[in-house]
Amino acid sequence: MAVALGLPRQSAPPPPLGEQRSKGDMQPAGGPETPSYPCPRWQTLWENWIKLRGQMDVNLSGIDLCICIEITRTPSFDPFLTLSPVFLQFPLRVFTSATMTQENRTLDAQYIVGNDLTLNLDNKGSVVLAGNEIPTVGELHNSPNEEERRTLRRVAGKLPTIAYLICAVEFAERASYYGVQPLFANYVNRPLPANGNGWGAPPRNSESTAGALGMGTVKSTAVSQSFSMLAYALPLFAGYISDTRTGRFRMICAGVGVCGLAHVLMMASGAKTLLANGNAKIPFFISVYILAIGAAMFKPNISPTLLDQMKSTKLETKTLKTGEKVIVDPEATTERVMLWFYLLINVGGFMNVATSYTAKYVGWWLSFGIPLILYLPLPFLLWFLKKRLVLYPPGGSDLGNVMRILGICIKRGGWKSIGRGAFFDPARPSVIAASSSPIEVPWNDAFVDDVRRAFQATGIFLFFPIQSINDTGLGNSANALSTMLSTKGVPNDVISNFNSLSIICMAPVLNFGLYPLLRRWNIHFGSISRMTVGFLMAACGGAGYTLLNWYAYKLGPCGKYGSSSTCVDSAGDALTSNISIWWMAIPYALGGISELFVNVPAYGIAYSRAPQNMRGLVSALNLFMQAISYALGLAFSALIKDPYLTWDFGAPTIIGVVVAIIFYLIYRDIDREEYILTQNIDYEKKVKEEKLARENLQEHDLANSSSVGSEKGDITHAHPKEDFGAEKNAIPEIKEG
Repeated sequence: MAVALGLPRQSAPPPPLGEQRSKGDMQPAGGPETPSYPCPRWQTLWENWIKLRGQMDVNLSGIDLCICIEITRTPSFDPFLTLSPVFLQFPLRVFTSATMTQENRTLDAQYIVGNDLTLNLDNKGSVVLAGNEIPTVGELHNSPNEEERRTLRRVAGKLPTIAYLICAVEFAERASYYGVQPLFANYVNRPLPANGNGWGAPPRNSESTAGALGMGTVKSTAVSQSFSMLAYALPLFAGYISDTRTGRFRMICAGVGVCGLAHVLMMASGAKTLLANGNAKIPFFISVYILAIGAAMFKPNISPTLLDQMKSTKLETKTLKTGEKVIVDPEATTERVMLWFYLLINVGGFMNVATSYTAKYVGWWLSFGIPLILYLPLPFLLWFLKKRLVLYPPGGSDLGNVMRILGICIKRGGWKSIGRGAFFDPARPSVIAASSSPIEVPWNDAFVDDVRRAFQATGIFLFFPIQSINDTGLGNSANALSTMLSTKGVPNDVISNFNSLSIICMAPVLNFGLYPLLRRWNIHFGSISRMTVGFLMAACGGAGYTLLNWYAYKLGPCGKYGSSSTCVDSAGDALTSNISIWWMAIPYALGGISELFVNVPAYGIAYSRAPQNMRGLVSALNLFMQAISYALGLAFSALIKDPYLTWDFGAPTIIGVVVAIIFYLIYRDIDREEYILTQNIDYEKKVKEEKLARENLQEHDLANSSSVGSEKGDITHAHPKEDFGAEKNAIPEIKEG
């Protein structure tokens, strides 16, 4: 490989990556008399401007240089360098074993990929190292400079149209999930209505709600919360398995199959004979927990699969048809895509309107059957998508390396360093190599940064449970409140759909209104700022629930026992206050809008701040926070009843405001960071590739050291194997982990 160094020259932009260049196109430094390079195997991999830190006989410090890298002597190495897309992700490290020849100022060099170790050579005159911030190969193509980053408007990029069909898959799955999940409370809590049709529906024009098992509020809360907790906790296992064994798409398909089976059993639990003799609980409870398993298999893999379709992962400049130069921002792209994704989730959530009305006016068999009908097209849609999507095979999880990094950090940094900015520094290979007890590790500094960012994301997620509780209430407290309010024939669980309705209305406003306007004004409304706003909005919704419950207790005929099963008239019909149930639309809507500010950025954080082979697992950690909120509801289920409901709403509201302030103070600096999408691959595999590549290069250096000089006559090669092998630190040994 030859590296040509020279002073900056005014020229056209560099050619596309990997483009073959003819002899006449080569312009190495040194003027028109510089020897040409006729070898047909030479191919330009990267050409751009970077600032080098010179440690040469000639003082190059602070000079902008143009670097052009050519392959010259390693035919077996060419495919790895020029054809592998993985190569374009490796950081650049160049060192030399020969000083510059004064005639053409050309250096013969060795290329090392993926090695962040500081090169410690005695012969300082022969080293050229890039600085600590080293661009990856191809990174600077259309990359904005600092002034452009500050001044140019940022816009969202595009995803292939086919990728949006993934959102349709999510819509169908969530429609089936949310179509049945809100029904569990009434099915378990309320008894089979007196004088009803026998299928679970109450008499027409009555204030009674649909029911089936009559097991009471406490058991109803336990079933609902345990189901939801499992649906959001089991993704930890599903995400890990998809990262290591099955791949995300296969796990999605398996989850669809499991959920389909659950819906069949659930529909059977609505049979009239089973409801009459009390045996409906057997197929119902089995179906509930099978559905939780299927949802857990599906959910942590669908959003990473969607974001895998992103083509642009770094800031790039682009000129619009209007002539305006803009920056295509991957953060804005992620934001726009996930807003559509979340919108379709909540369009699916509207299925609860249909299932609630059918439960009240027809019966459970139809309300459980509608989600099953929605599920039927999913296998065909997934079959259609399989060959049209960018799908990554499982690469083996980096979890083992992550745990080893944690062990090194705690062992070398001590427990007191946990939570501090330099906690992960002891695990960096560059720090390990300079320490008094160096060890061999199968990762580089970039991977340690990815791990740090992943743990930072996990810390962010830990604040989410309180937002979720304020969103829809602790446990089944919101459902209990709805039973105390006047429905006028409206199913009490229909009102919760204002959560989804607010999201459907506000998502386009944010996507096409607020966020583009802020970007046009160069106002960066970062993820942390959005989440803080979301936490505060959820707390406002919690305050609304608190106020409504206080008035329901005050004005209701049963006082502080208005949600109890004993609050009925002589005919068995429920007694309610004069407060309309439609007032609950306000806190539900506030909670829904808060999700757009909290949950949507969380998808991008989970994807962008996770090592590539841990995205399923980190996405599952995001979902696991929802499981914690349900676990809290389950833990407090004994208190989610009269007369404690006012405090069930009020206490989380107060906590939510305090948490929002603390959250912003801790993480506000993240808003100043550029959106970074981790590009790390399986590091053990990468190290093996590096070692093989280095061995191939050394073999060719040894075989060709005598012949290359005679063939090219115009270039002097001064690094046979013994030259650069004499200094052990010149080529650090890269070993398998």
